[in-house]
Parts: sequence; C-alpha cells; structure tokens
Amino acid sequence: MAHLGAVLCIRVALVVVLLPSLLATVAVAHNDTGEHKNYLIIVRKPYEYDHNVYKTVSSWHASLLASVCDTAKEELATDPGAETRLIYSYRNVVNGFCARVTREEVYEMAKKDWFVKAIPEKTYKLMTTYTPKMVGLTGAPAAYHGGLWNRSNMGEGMIIGVLDDGIAAGHPSFDAAGMGPPPARWKGRCDFNSSVCNNKLIGARSFFESAKWKWRGVDDPVLPVYELAHGTHTSSTAGGNFVPGANVMGNGFGTAAGMAPRAHLALYQVCSEDRGCDRDDILAAMDDAVDEGVDVLSISLGDDEAGDFAGDPVALGAYTAIMRGVFVSSSAGNNGPNPLTVSNEAPWLLTVAASTTGRKFVATVKLGTGVEFDGEALYQPPNFPSTQWPLIADTRGDGTCSDEHLMKEHVAGKLVVCNQGGNLTGLRKGSYLHDAGAAGMVLIGPEFMGSMVQPKSHILPVAQIVYLSGEELKAYMKSTKSPTAALIYKGTVFGDRKTPEVAPFSSRGPSRQNQGILKPDITGPGVNIIAGVPVTSGLATPPNPLAAKFDIMSGTSMAAPHLSGIAALIKKAHPKWSPAAIKSAMMTTADTLDRRRRPITDQKGNNANMFGLGAGFINPTKAMNPGLVYDLTAQDYVPFLCGLGYSDHEVSSIIHPAPSVSCKQLPAVEQKDLNYPSITVFLDREPYVVSVSRAVTNVGPRGKAVYAAKVDMPATVSVTVTPDTLRFKKVNQVSKFTVTFRGANGGPMKGGVAEGQLRWVSPDHVVRSPIVVSAQKFLNGNTSSSDHAGH
Repeated sequence: MAHLGAVLCIRVALVVVLLPSLLATVAVAHNDTGEHKNYLIIVRKPYEYDHNVYKTVSSWHASLLASVCDTAKEELATDPGAETRLIYSYRNVVNGFCARVTREEVYEMAKKDWFVKAIPEKTYKLMTTYTPKMVGLTGAPAAYHGGLWNRSNMGEGMIIGVLDDGIAAGHPSFDAAGMGPPPARWKGRCDFNSSVCNNKLIGARSFFESAKWKWRGVDDPVLPVYELAHGTHTSSTAGGNFVPGANVMGNGFGTAAGMAPRAHLALYQVCSEDRGCDRDDILAAMDDAVDEGVDVLSISLGDDEAGDFAGDPVALGAYTAIMRGVFVSSSAGNNGPNPLTVSNEAPWLLTVAASTTGRKFVATVKLGTGVEFDGEALYQPPNFPSTQWPLIADTRGDGTCSDEHLMKEHVAGKLVVCNQGGNLTGLRKGSYLHDAGAAGMVLIGPEFMGSMVQPKSHILPVAQIVYLSGEELKAYMKSTKSPTAALIYKGTVFGDRKTPEVAPFSSRGPSRQNQGILKPDITGPGVNIIAGVPVTSGLATPPNPLAAKFDIMSGTSMAAPHLSGIAALIKKAHPKWSPAAIKSAMMTTADTLDRRRRPITDQKGNNANMFGLGAGFINPTKAMNPGLVYDLTAQDYVPFLCGLGYSDHEVSSIIHPAPSVSCKQLPAVEQKDLNYPSITVFLDREPYVVSVSRAVTNVGPRGKAVYAAKVDMPATVSVTVTPDTLRFKKVNQVSKFTVTFRGANGGPMKGGVAEGQLRWVSPDHVVRSPIVVSAQKFLNGNTSSSDHAGH
C-alpha cells in the first residue's frame, strides 16, 4: 500500500497554514532570495513509487526540493550528489526530509501533488548511586552479586541510546573495565578517538552541530562534546560502569553505577545550551538510532506545550522504535505540581515522573532556644564549630537578599537568613556573603517545594531548609532581640522512611492529548541523584579527585534514565518481550506504599494521586516476574489513533514506515479500550455505565495458573469484572475480560475523581492496574481525587 505520510524539514520563523484558499491570494515568486529557514515537510508520494529512478531516499528528497528551489536545482544539475540545502533525509521515523528554504518556496511546494503539509521549526528542552540499592538491584548479599543485577547479568549486551546534550568521554563512568565487545548488530559509530571510544561508550555523535555545518557544505563530523552536565549525568545514570569511591563534595561515598552497568552506551547529541533541542535533530537522531541497533532509547527532553503526535518528534520517532522492538523511556516534564502539564504523552512511550530517594545530606540549624531544624548542605566544611552565631534576616522587600542588601557592615560574622528567589541565585548570594565576611547562610526554600530541598555546593557554610521550617525560624527571630543559631553538619544520612515522595516539580497529568490514558505511567528516582558530570556546578572546591567528577541533579530527566536502564535489564532477561510487555511489567508491579508501608505522598504530605504518581514507584525485582502482561503491537495503536480523530494522512505519518491506512476501514478503538496497563473512564453521561475490555498474557514461570479479580474502589463507583477468574494452561496464553463501571445507585457518580485498582491475584503474583474514574472530562484542570481506595 502507498505511504501517504512523508516528511521534509525546512526552517521558517512563523507558523504558516498552507491552504489552497490562501495560496490563491498569495503571489509567489519562484526563487530563493528570501530568508532561508528550516521546515519539516510531510509529503504524500512515497519513495517506493520511484525506487527504480532514485538510488537513495535522499536523492529522491533532493529531487523534490529541486522542483521548487532554484539553487537546489542548479546544484543537482552540476553535481547530482549535491544536497547542501537538504539537511536531513529521514528513512524511518518519518517519510520525508528537512531542508533550508524560503517562505515563498514553501508556498510553491504546497502546489505539488506530493505535498501534505509544512511544519515550522520547533525547539524542545531538557527536563532536568545510591539508587541501584534503593530500587532493589543490588540485593542484600555480597555487594553487587545478589539481586536483580545477578539475574539480568547487569544488562550485558544491551545497547542504551541516550538523546541529550554532549557527553564527557573519558569519564570514569564510561570506562570499559569488565565490558565485552558490542553485539554484532551494532552499526553506529563513535566520533571521539579510540582513547575514549571503547566497549562501554560505543556510540557518540552530534546532530545539532552537524546539521548546522552540513548546509554550509562541511561534512566533517562534529564531536558531541559536553556543553552542560546533563548528557553525562543521564548516560551514567542509565548505564554507567562501577566507580568505587564516588562522592559529591565528600558526601554520599559509595560505588557509583548506572542501572545497567554492563550495558553499552550510545550518545546522540541533539541539544545545546543556547539552542535547546531542535525537533529536526531529534528526528534525525532517532532515525539513525533505530537503524544502528539500540535496544533502549532514553529521552530526557520534551515540550511544555501539548502538540499533536503527528508533529511531535519524540512520539514519531518512538513509534518507529517500538516497531523495531526498541523500548523508549521519556521524562514527564518539570512543570509540576500544576495539573495538565505532563509531557511525552503518547501511549507507546513510558512516561516517567520523579520522586525523592531516602538519602539526605543533613545540615541542622540549632536555635539559641535549643530547637533544631534539619535541612541539607552539599558542602559541609570539616570541623565546623557549633558556635551560636548572631542571626539576621533581610527584612526589606521579599527577603531574598538582593545584592544591595549584602554589605559587609550588615553581615560580617553573622548567619544570614535568605529566601530563595529574587535577582540572585542561591550560589551567588552565598558568594556575596562569603566576600562580605558572613559566618554562613540559612537559605529558605519556596513554599511550593514542600518537604523537598535541592542542596548546592556553596562557597561558605550553609543550611538549606524547607519553607515551614523557615517560617518557624523567622517567628523565633521576631520573639527575641538577640536571636542566634548554630550550623551542625551530620553528613550523609540514609533511610528516610517517608520516601519515595513525588517531587513537586514533577509534571502532573492528566494527559492533554489522550485523556483516556493515565499519564505519567510510573515514578522513578529523580531528586538529588548522584551521577557523573564533566565539572561540578557549585562554588566550593572539591575535596578529592572523584568529587570533581560527580554531582547531584534533580528532574524527571534523572528519573527517565533510571527506567531506561531497568528496561535494559528486563529486556536482557526476557529478549522476546515487546516494549509494551516490558512497560506493563513495570507498571503492574509498581509500589504504591512508602517505607513506612503507608500510601506514597507528595511534597505536602498528602497522599499522591495517580496524576502525579502514575501506577506507582518502580520495583525492578517484581517487574522481572510480573505473572501477566498487557501486551500491544505497534499495529494495535492504529485504530486508537483513528479514534482520536487523526486524519488518514496524519495516522500514516505517525506510523511510517508501516503501510498507510484508511481509518474508515478500521474499527475505531476508544481510548478506554486500548489494552493499556491502567484504566481511565468517564461516567459523564447517561446511563452512567461504561465497560472497558482488556486482554492479559500469561508470562509466569509455570504454564498453569489461576488468577482471581480483586477490585478496590470507593463506594461512589460500582465495578464488575467479567469473568472474575482467569485460568491459564500454558505460557503465552491470552485471556480477555471486561470491567464495567457504574455510578452508585445507577445514577451519576458523586464527587469529581475516584481512584482505585484492579488486582489479578494468584498464589505467586499480584498484577495491579490503577483505575481513575471521573464524573467529567478533564477540561478545567480539576483533577483532585475526591476518593481513594486500595494501596
């Protein structure tokens, strides 16, 4: 069948809606004297029609470009291989290309029979050791020889592709000690020299710089050197090798390791400090990655706006990836705690929220009255005296200690209390105070951060405390004429029993693109994560050599590579599982209780709802043996996309290079009926009854198994499961069931949102699906759960 969706990328500043009615009113000059910019162009005519004429996809794309671009035509006439106007020719993720053209040339393209639409350039952004033990990879016995690492051989032979900014090749996390050669299927390349390209870092390429130079006729590869620490941090989190003695400013000493320490890494640089992450570079990187043989893609970037899947490079590239059996883990975004902010919403992506870990770098503020507030500090000066220092606060303005309030005569020899925010970063405030002779600083976090602190490496003694502690501290200062306080440093403390807590910055659902699919999917460690960096971000001098190579970072960017590495472990153990089966295994075995065996909370101490937590916190050990999985093929998403209202052209562009479709010839699948591990329904209209269908596949170690349905829902919703018992006789057997939801007493559901769970229980397994039932669509941002049942 014909491929109706093809894509071309061309650069223009304004969004241009190309409609025939508009073209009739626009006078178009057939030249390229205007400003050249980038566009992504969807074209109707497939390369398969012309493969006898054009030897490569790129030569076909160049011919399409030449049909509207005078200079491109001249280049082809003098040199058939000339493609300097053509930036990317996509083979896999989309059927089309990216080129530099003028606005007039875009109008000219719109007259061609092969043209579908042009999409202007868009920029995305990055979503920015102890955790292997926290999530249960190492096990209790014998350091690194027990637990899930032993059962999965630490991901040996798996290839994790990371889309990010650059990487610090040569970092000890990317040492090849203990690594075997990459598998024979690997077709990628590492553009660094042989001293740092090795059996650990097998791939390293730059796309944003290569694209910039290619259209100027420069073909030499540009090295994916780091501009920020982000790419090094995420890569080492996913698959970094063992580094004994890793620490951050002398804190958190231990052996650093990624989630899959024996997996190979391939870095695709698509982001830069000044340009962000260009959509067309993201597409090009994913286009190559699926060809080069990666097993997992880790993507810690996204878009704050809710764009449709047909124009989203992560969604487009990930669909092609899952067609090839590649698992894709993506960050949920850092725009929490507001609802309807989640990014990377496509159901074929694993969308990862962020939580705290149980490790803190404790710094205590002890008041003159003896009252103590525990905060955190990354730089903890050795032998710092527990002296009671005079306390002062910036009482002018908002208390953020702007530079004009940090004079020596005000602060010398004193502990200065400052709120975060204002015109200076916390590090810069500390620097001013240090220069002015202050004894130290107490930095108070903003209210929305709740119980979470993100400590920095300040140049002077500091304790960072939460907002509520800051309010008590200020009340004490008002109660006495001579307030004093001491700073007491307690080093690294493990075992906070309230963890994991959903991070305040972690973006919340529901999904804006498909509200019938619960997003985010799952939660992983994402707060104050220790991992490799090229240079530390603080101002204090690292106390030892390895302290200069590791730092903490927070964000869903840190959570996603945790799940990427864990996916590599599961895929190593279960090589025949599909990406959907791996996702299901993770979601249906996730933890919903913290270490106190109480429901996981958010930054305010309230029970976290599913729009923040997803299915729960990752439990890799249970995910390795889930019992049942909700499986999906790439083709299963096609009728789902038709049900979302996408046109045939749009669906075909999303599922490229699969054959194009006609939605009229397919039974539309409603969002509620996609065979997803979670269930979301709306009881928003009479008769207030909704049924959903699901199918589970037996992947348990024994063929024979019996599962009984257990439902936990608030009394506002009545739930029936048919059948309520599933009997399996063999491995890979599939059983179907229906779940019917009714409003209480046959009428509308009372309250806004009800949360619960369906559990399929056998003697060996509990397979849990989170359930969200709403009395209305989520159009007004009201997603607070009025009722909860089951944890």
